[in-house]
This record gives sequence, C-alpha cells and structure tokens, in this order.
Amino acid sequence: MRTKTVFSCQNCGYQSPKWLGRCPDCNSWNSFVEEDYSAPAAKTKERSALYKDEPVLLKDVEVREDHRLKTGISELDRVLGGGIVKGSVILIGGDPGVGKSTISLQVSNQLTKKDATVLYVSGEESVAQTKLRAKRLGSPGIGNLYIVNQTDLSLITEYINKLKPEAVIIDSIQVIFDPALSSSPGSVSQVRECAGILTQLAKTSGTSIFIIGHVTKEGAIAGPRVLEHIVDTVLYFEGDRFSIYRMLRAVKNRFGSTNEIGVFEMTQGGLDEVKNPSQIFLSERPKDVPGSVIVPILEGSRPLLVEIQALVARSGFGYARRRAQGFDFNRLSLLVAVLEKRVGLSLEAEDIFVNVAGGIKIEDPAADLAVAASIASAHREAPVIPGSVVLGEVGLAGEIRSISQAGLRINEAERLGFNHCVLPKNNLRSLNFKGEGLELIPATTLKEVLDIILKK
Repeated sequence: MRTKTVFSCQNCGYQSPKWLGRCPDCNSWNSFVEEDYSAPAAKTKERSALYKDEPVLLKDVEVREDHRLKTGISELDRVLGGGIVKGSVILIGGDPGVGKSTISLQVSNQLTKKDATVLYVSGEESVAQTKLRAKRLGSPGIGNLYIVNQTDLSLITEYINKLKPEAVIIDSIQVIFDPALSSSPGSVSQVRECAGILTQLAKTSGTSIFIIGHVTKEGAIAGPRVLEHIVDTVLYFEGDRFSIYRMLRAVKNRFGSTNEIGVFEMTQGGLDEVKNPSQIFLSERPKDVPGSVIVPILEGSRPLLVEIQALVARSGFGYARRRAQGFDFNRLSLLVAVLEKRVGLSLEAEDIFVNVAGGIKIEDPAADLAVAASIASAHREAPVIPGSVVLGEVGLAGEIRSISQAGLRINEAERLGFNHCVLPKNNLRSLNFKGEGLELIPATTLKEVLDIILKK
C-alpha cells in the first residue's frame, strides 16, 4: 500500500501536505510534525469484521441502575453523575503532579473491594514502581487488581479480552502506540487511533476505560482536540500542584451534568474527600479586614461559600493595573467601570487586584456583587459588617439582577452561621425561606448595597 508523508499539527490534528509555521485551524505556532500516512481502508475493514453489532429497537433496550458502577469515592461519583457507566470511556487531564495517577490507583483499589476485576496499564512506571506508590497510598493490592507495564496497544487489547475486567486504567495515552502506525508514540495519529480503538473495545465489551492524558502549557489535553470528542467524559483536575486542595471538574459528560465539581485534599496517603468545602475555604479568612467579602456560589447542585479578596492601592505608574485570580478579567473591568460611573468611586489612578481564596475559578454571575463590594471596601478602607454574605449580578446601570437557586445558597450561608445576607429584591419575592438565624436584606442598586454593608 502506498505511503505518503503529511505534516500534522500536534495540538488539533490538522494535516497539511507541507510544513506550516502556524496552524490555520488552532493558530498555534511551530506545532507541525512530519508523519507517515497510509490509507486506513484495509485496517477499517479488518476491524469491522471484529466488532459486529446488530441494530436493535430502542424500546427493547433495557437500562437499569446497576449499569452504573460506584467507585466508592463519593466526590468522584458526584462528578461522574452517580458512578461509572459500564462501557464508558473517561478521560482524566491535569497538570503534572496534580493527582491523576493517584486517584486512578485509588479508584482501582475501591473497585476491587467490590469484587470487580481491574486492569491497571502503566506505560510510564514499572510494575515495582506502581507497587511502591500503592503501598504509600495504604493499599498494597487487594482483590483482582492486575498491573502491567505495557505500551503496545495490540498486547493491551489482548489482556483486556483475556481478563474481561470491569474497568481498565490507561496511564497514559501519550505513551501508548499502535504497531500498525509508523508514527511515534504521542503523535496526533497515534493518540487519535489508540483512543478510537480503546473506545470501540469499551463499547463492544462493556468494559469501562479510564484514560489519563497529559496537558499542554495552555492547560489543554495534549494531542488532537478530537480526542475529547471520542470519549464519553472529560475530567480536569484543577489546583496548584503546591496547594493541598484539588478540584475535579467535568467539562464533558454524556451521562451526567457538567456543572458538578469534586473537592479533594492531597495528603501523604493520597487524595482525601472534602465533605464540607465551604468550611475549609473560609477557615483562614481574616476578621474585619477591608476588601474581604463572602459570596455563596453554585457549582452544579453544590453551594460553596468562598472569600473574595480585593486590594486597591495608588498606582506608581502612569497606567493603573488590573489583575484577577480566579475571576474573569473582562468582567472585572466592567465592574470597575460601573463603580466609577454609577457609584462615583475614583479608581482611574488605582491598582486593583482581586483574588478568589482557595484557588477556585468562579464563572457564576452571582459573584459580581461580592467582587464590586470587595473593591469598594478596599478603596474606602471600610470592612463589611461581620457575619454577612452578598450575592447578585450587577448590570451596567448599577442595578442588582436576580440569580438562580437563591434558596440553596442562603441555606448554606445559614448553616455556616452567617447573620446577614444581601440579595436581589426580585429573589426575595419568590423565595420561600423560613430560617430564623439569617436576616435577608433586599437591594436594587449597587450604591444601596454599599451603603448597607460597609462600616462607616
């Protein structure tokens, strides 16, 4: 069969007959690598003979709750939508050292406790090294947990067909290669082809497969973007590798919500679940300090109370700086403009820094009011009244707009002992809140909120 040479972008998989300095698809520079390309007609024919699946009527398909396999880690089950769907393919990405291999090994041990057979394919570590890591995690191996150091995909598929495990861990997809392809492991063609074969094997055998993927400097999973379209679920580990807290977020999930997050704490014995993340994030907050405001945000069905910190200082340069950590920079610029125009704060010559404590990234519009209040508090050197939380979306006219799921947020604030809650007036009209320990303060404009919560 005739083989030709193509140049493939290592970020998105775009192919070109000649080398290009910049990819026309994803706009990345110097990402093209020369690869051998052969027509896949014969290989496709051979595979279709192996995997035969006859059409069935949709009404005849039986779906039961036992099609989900509980991992024994409630935070992971929450993100997955209630457990592992049999025959699903789950991609786990994250920075080096964030805990991808750790949680994979913990999941393997938890599944074997339920009499499940698990195959752990370690392409980057030897079997002895994996054993040492398992001993450090306090689970040196129980039940039907098989470990193999292998990178040849043809041998891995043989192991899966022989053992017929309930779950398979591939650590990692960047080192696995298909002998039928001439390109090197980690290239676009290898990653795409190996992921496609593993996905087809999962669907036909009912085996759930976890695939660990490396990430690039920009935070995206290395390899072609089509990899995320092949798999059923994409999970990302968030958090600084030097921080003890990790957040597991689903950015794609065919069997559940993509709004859920799982919170873990990295310890010597592995990743421990954080049952009450709000209390953890607020445990070190300062008392009566200007620029510190608490806001109840919503991550899926879980309310979290986080601290917004702001620092406003006179700029020593001709251009005032704006910096945001964990909050959208463009949204910050909009809120600063509203504070200047609608409230009358003089911020044009001030450096403004906003930080979300705990390493959380906020996309919830309900945090707008807290960010604006923290900036005003830092600028006026006036702390907010003790025991207060604020929530609401800020419009360009300085109005406070209603938010979703206000009841869940308020109940979480009351549970943690807060006394005052400033919220949009429209939310109060439709709210059925019977708590006695939390005072609800309705507001319609940003100026009104600042007059209420800032100490004179």
